[in-house]
Amino acid sequence: MTALSVLDLVPVRTDQSTADAVAASLALARVADEVGAVRYWVAEHHNMPAVAATNPPLLMSMVAAATTRVRVGSGGVMLPNHSPLVVAEQVALLEAAYPGRVDVGIGRAPGSDPVTSHLLRRGQSADGVDTFDDDVATLRALVRPQGVEVRVGSSTYPLLATPRATSAPQLWLLGSSSYSAQLAGRLGLPYVFAHHFAGRGTDEAVSLYRRTFVPSEELAEPRTIAVANVAVAATEQEARRLALPQLRTMWRLRAGQTLAPQELVEDAEENPLPAAADELLAALSASWIVGDPASAADQVRALAARLGTDELMVQPVTGAVRGTPADRTPSREQTLRLLADALA
Repeated sequence: MTALSVLDLVPVRTDQSTADAVAASLALARVADEVGAVRYWVAEHHNMPAVAATNPPLLMSMVAAATTRVRVGSGGVMLPNHSPLVVAEQVALLEAAYPGRVDVGIGRAPGSDPVTSHLLRRGQSADGVDTFDDDVATLRALVRPQGVEVRVGSSTYPLLATPRATSAPQLWLLGSSSYSAQLAGRLGLPYVFAHHFAGRGTDEAVSLYRRTFVPSEELAEPRTIAVANVAVAATEQEARRLALPQLRTMWRLRAGQTLAPQELVEDAEENPLPAAADELLAALSASWIVGDPASAADQVRALAARLGTDELMVQPVTGAVRGTPADRTPSREQTLRLLADALA
């Protein structure tokens, strides 16, 4: 059986406040917990009108408190935006509170526009990625219970992310390119490919990761997860209808259009995009898994088999219709329930 995990960007609709969007995501996390999902990860994006996931560790703590067994994690923390020590302290504290349930997915992208990225980094490091390899190694050492010793002049200084840790969060490397695949392989870390965003190059990146993998203290053999956009409903036609708002948001992002909160399904249907958008829309959705439960489950199994992984992470991309409670997204919950049942 293909194991199921969940990625959540905490989307914000036109009929929602930030509080509503967070409440809807916590409701979705409880469904993920109920249906037996392995992980529930939240992303990091900044200054985006349709995304409320700005602070993964804070959201992770909310999700962990709202659930009982699912692993909570970041998909991911954009490490160039942060000090490795700050991230280590946050996730080590979470691991102490929820032992054996914390993942740390690390990404290299900014997760925002250049101005916001500059402000996040307080003007330090012009491109934000020049120290990424070293920062990953530093974070990896800091999250271990024994911490690290820092050389200060002629003496050493002990540095612990949290005192008296008895376990460590699991570190994952995220990416959508050969760079991240090679780095994860060289460091012997588990690897997550952003198939939901890139759409292409997944097979090549996963293959490169496996070829370059070096066993490590944490991992003896390669371990991979791919992330896919998924929309499931009673019929394929309804699934495609419900996926329309997210697809239009992605089109605006790729086409350089002004971003806005996610539309309701009816609003998207009543305001068609120009015909020139059809080609890009088709390209964007080509790698999505959209269909009725049986068809979607078959597509999940086929993707997992093709990549040689026994776990697939899904981003439920179904939108909301008019009259939906602001603090819930029943169609995203339905996607998880229907897919989990079909896979079982």
